[in-house]
Amino acid sequence: MFSDYTDKLRFVYVPKDQKLTYHQDKVFQFPVGSTLIKTFVYLNTHGDMEAQLLETRLLINTSAGWKAISYVWNENQTDAKHSVAGATIPTTFINELGASVEVRYRAPNQNQCKECHQVNKVMTPIGPKARNMDINIQYSNGDMNQLFYWAAQGWIESNLAINSMQSYANESMDIDERARAYLDINCGHCHIPGGSADTTGLYLNLTEDTKEHIGIFKKPVAAGRASGNLKYSIVPGEPNESILLYRMKSLDPGIMMPESGRALADKKGVSLISDWIDQL
Repeated sequence: MFSDYTDKLRFVYVPKDQKLTYHQDKVFQFPVGSTLIKTFVYLNTHGDMEAQLLETRLLINTSAGWKAISYVWNENQTDAKHSVAGATIPTTFINELGASVEVRYRAPNQNQCKECHQVNKVMTPIGPKARNMDINIQYSNGDMNQLFYWAAQGWIESNLAINSMQSYANESMDIDERARAYLDINCGHCHIPGGSADTTGLYLNLTEDTKEHIGIFKKPVAAGRASGNLKYSIVPGEPNESILLYRMKSLDPGIMMPESGRALADKKGVSLISDWIDQL
């Protein structure tokens, strides 16, 4: 998921001899005591540091449900402190073109975690679906499919029936598959039945197949000025007439989507969705 061009360092802890339960098109069900850990980092930074750790987020599965905790790293990169209120971190990084980019990176406050991490008003992970992890990862003993590795550890069953998803960055693949993958990853955790954006009727998860729910000729429910005076979420063949793209491009906090988690626009994502709408 796009987060101001940060890289992510991801870790999973599962209690010994415990297994995950697989649900097609949903996240794995983790046993109590499991912890999901994600650190946001700029690996190519401007200045003395080769990398800058920004924040580390934990999702801990307790007997009372999932609990979100966030830690913000100090300037010396020696410690991270628990942060309830979040933080704004002015910094720079080097983009893929070698240019220095300034950003005011925003670590969310604890309440903002619920904006994305909930289904039917219950806190939940959103990333660890089988289709998101059906990729090869470099392990100490060589490359291996991540799901095969988890199965080898005894965490999950083998031979899962997965709805596969293409990498949206793979330009050799069909543009419709790439665009739907991008929207699923970046938008589909909120824009889904039971998600935070359920009431909009705009569902952007991978398996949605109703054109109006995807946004095609769909009128906004209550977007207000965030609609940019445009009529529909998606107008086939007209990217600049589509509210969805308008909000992806915006940096106005009252307009942009997603509402949290970014201060910059995802140029490649905007280009992909624009090209996709253009050929609909």
